[in-house]
Amino acid sequence: MTVRVRHLDAASCAAWDAFVAQHPDGTFCHRAGWKKVIEAGAGHESPFLVAEQDGSLVGVLPLTLRRSLLFGKQASSTMFGVYGGPLAGSDEAYDALDEAAWNLARDAGCDTLEYRTIRPRHQATEGWQTVPGKAATFIRDLASGDEQDILLQIPRKQRAVVRKSLKQNIVNDWNAGIDEFYQFYAYSVHGLGTPVFPKRLFTAFKAVFEDDVLVQVIRDAGGKGVASLMSFRTRDTVLPFYAGGSAQARKLAAHDFMYFELMKRAQADGLSKFDFGRSKIGTGPFNFKKNWGFEPTPLEYEYRLAPGANVSDMSPQNRKFSLVIEAWKRLPLGVANLIGPPIAKHLG
Repeated sequence: MTVRVRHLDAASCAAWDAFVAQHPDGTFCHRAGWKKVIEAGAGHESPFLVAEQDGSLVGVLPLTLRRSLLFGKQASSTMFGVYGGPLAGSDEAYDALDEAAWNLARDAGCDTLEYRTIRPRHQATEGWQTVPGKAATFIRDLASGDEQDILLQIPRKQRAVVRKSLKQNIVNDWNAGIDEFYQFYAYSVHGLGTPVFPKRLFTAFKAVFEDDVLVQVIRDAGGKGVASLMSFRTRDTVLPFYAGGSAQARKLAAHDFMYFELMKRAQADGLSKFDFGRSKIGTGPFNFKKNWGFEPTPLEYEYRLAPGANVSDMSPQNRKFSLVIEAWKRLPLGVANLIGPPIAKHLG
């Protein structure tokens, strides 16, 4: 029978997540809950697409339509996520989802459809463009055993930094709230010259995914927070996603301590993989993850473009944004946190 594509409804969320969980390319960023998160946290229309054939679910595609006067219009899968794109059980289902997503994008005035894929499917397809060589993800199996086994899995030089952090009289707090986390995150992205995402986005993540969202704060000897991290866990994997820290964090090696504590927690929870997430090639975060012994897997995002359209580059590495970034760093933090979220919600 012909594949039929429709929009996700509440009654289909469980079947959607079951399909994602059994698909070899399924990730946390494909889960149905992202629709609620993006709509409630950023205010974007998110028509998640379900492919059905003979009464069975045979494919899914999380999609968000970004309409911005400043940054233009684009359809993305998955906005705010590292990964995305359609998941399907057949070429027919993939093709049906592609066409449905493209039609939605064009009806919304978007001239670009973005899939955040690890491996592209459309290298030789007219109208599609792959952008390799810009970013990579870092995924590794967690060591089995005790804390010492986790330490020994870390390369020697980085292991010495972690051991140093263990002597700093700092502690990990798993009972931290979104408000405290957001203070550190907002402070850190301001230092990078980047507008901060709306706080309601992080509140939505916690509300929708509940126990699959981990929020930790690292505290100094006096109980004062110095760094924080929001992570996601799904299936067999933990994915540290949003991090921030105060000026004191580097001196205490708080970020190193924080990721080591997350590895311990993941192992205790029975998870077997640690996904360090996406970093731009050649940047500090990219090198930091390599220092932990993670090998990069290149990300090959792909784009379907209308005639005459080009892939936009809104990354901080784009030279045309350099003056804006430096100006943003000089804004008072309170001002940046006030005017940043309406801008940043289009940058996810």
